[in-house]
Parts: sequence; C-alpha cells; structure tokens
Amino acid sequence: MPDWSCPQSVAATAHPSLAQNVAAYFSLDFPWGRRQPAAGRFLVAAIVSIIGSLAAFAAIVAIGTTIFPATSGYDHFRFLYYAKLTVPGVAAVALAWPVVTLFSSRARRLFAWLTVLVMLGGMAPVAWILYRGTPAEAVLVLVAMHLALAAVAFPALLYIAPQRNPGHDHALGDLSRRRALS
Repeated sequence: MPDWSCPQSVAATAHPSLAQNVAAYFSLDFPWGRRQPAAGRFLVAAIVSIIGSLAAFAAIVAIGTTIFPATSGYDHFRFLYYAKLTVPGVAAVALAWPVVTLFSSRARRLFAWLTVLVMLGGMAPVAWILYRGTPAEAVLVLVAMHLALAAVAFPALLYIAPQRNPGHDHALGDLSRRRALS
C-alpha cells in the first residue's frame, strides 16, 4: 500500500492501465468454455427469445396502429417483413451470449453493455428512415419494437441459459459424486 503522504511513494506506485481497469470491470478472465451455458438450455432460451420477440412485436404493432391509425398498413409493420429481420437478428443476439461467456466468468455485465451498444446501433436505420420522411409515430413504434427485443431476449438468455457454475458442471455428475461419497 503506498504512503500517500510521501510523493516519492506515490510516483513509484504503478497504477492499473485503462485496459486493466476495463478487464477488471467486465471480469475478462477468459474461462474459455468452462462457464458456458448448457447447450439444451441455450437452445430453449434462443427459441423463447425468437418467439417472445415476435409476439411482443405483434402486440406492439397492434397497439401502435390502434393509437396511431395513420400508421396502419405501414410496410415495416407487416409480420413477414419484421419476422425476416427479427429471426436472424435474435439468433445472432442469442449466439452472442455463449461467445461472451468465453471471455468472462461473470458475463452478465459485459452482455448488458453489448446489448446497449447493439440497441444504439440498431437505432441508426430507424433514425435514417425518420430522416427520409417516415412519420414520427411509425418510428416511435419501431423504437418500441427494438426495446422490446432487448427486454425479451436479454432476460431469456440470462435466466433460461445462465452461465454454469464451475464447481457444478453437470447435474448428473454432481449426483454421481454424491452417491460415490455416501
């Protein structure tokens, strides 16, 4: 511990670099697969994310077109239009979760920040169509759809397919170890 009253001690004390601070903040300890979600649970979480997002979008479009009748019939609000964008988009988001768990043993924070960054990036096309003359009411509905995707996919992935605890890799393995000890 440096003696803060002594200037020579303070100057000689190494401060962590920005990269070290970022690595510590995001728990970048590179567990390389030891903490990844179980494959079956991940598949269920991905399916729930896709179906849940599509259901949320359908509800938002129904509510949005009821509140803003002028947006009824807008191309972006047709199910097939947003489904062809949503399914691959949510699949990519879902695949990002096990990838993030390769880099961090406590990946929730990193995944949350990445979710925010991707959401902000996803608003660029929405801002572009607003700039090109799309009515603000329709853009508001599209923004709600983007937010709904994050509100559905993020918790589905984290809670249905959580990172594994390194001490409890498999439930069957734990059961067999308990039987062997008794």
